[in-house]
Amino acid sequence: MSTSATPSVLFVCVHNAGRSQMAAAFLTHLGGDRVLVRSAGSAPAHTVNPAVVEAMREVGIDVSAETPKVLTTEAVQSSDVVITMGCGDACPYFPGKRYLDWQLEDPAGQGVAAVRPIRDEIERRIRDLLTELGIEPTA
Repeated sequence: MSTSATPSVLFVCVHNAGRSQMAAAFLTHLGGDRVLVRSAGSAPAHTVNPAVVEAMREVGIDVSAETPKVLTTEAVQSSDVVITMGCGDACPYFPGKRYLDWQLEDPAGQGVAAVRPIRDEIERRIRDLLTELGIEPTA
């Protein structure tokens, strides 16, 4: 972990339009200002997946204003925990960082019904991550 009292987490997937956006939104929602949250993609899409926007709206989290961001070396360097979700070897590696790889189905091209179980699994993993970081979820 960094010397900062606030841990930082970076979520990375290919398009930064689905899984990483949901994970970042859940961590922001449940962790508040007790954790710094980033997300990025190795090949970002133009917009967040509409089915993801709808699935997150169903649980009271609005990601409609989010935009996919490109993965940068600086984002990785400034994060304590880097969680990849299918970005493969595109994610740079730096010693001293904690890396996790979450194998999750890609919601690209899926409808809301297919996104819901992915969303729910991401929320479960975020709650576990908060516990590991010693942060009590706000909700």
